[in-house]
Amino acid sequence: MAHQSSKVLPNDKGGDMSVREAGKKGGDTVRERYGSGFYETIGRKGGQATRERHGAGFYESIGQKGGKVVKEKYGSDFYEEIGHKGGQKVKRLIAEAKRSFAEPSTNGKN
Repeated sequence: MAHQSSKVLPNDKGGDMSVREAGKKGGDTVRERYGSGFYETIGRKGGQATRERHGAGFYESIGQKGGKVVKEKYGSDFYEEIGHKGGQKVKRLIAEAKRSFAEPSTNGKN
């Protein structure tokens, strides 16, 4: 992500707002005007354009670069740790789903 500037901009109340505050305000306005699904739509269009421009292998390349940076920053044990956490969550979700199917219906119908 790009470095957030501490630049100060005037706001509509006569005071100042940070670039971060201005970005949030703009994002909130877009969400109110077009709905939250708008971001999904433009993200999908951007992904398609990127794939057409750079090829599908581009995603593999940037994924490997990102993985290398994470490995250098956190070490290779980090992947084992987050994999274990993910596995435990899946295990818990499966157990919860099994319990919910095993419980009798509470809506008056069986």
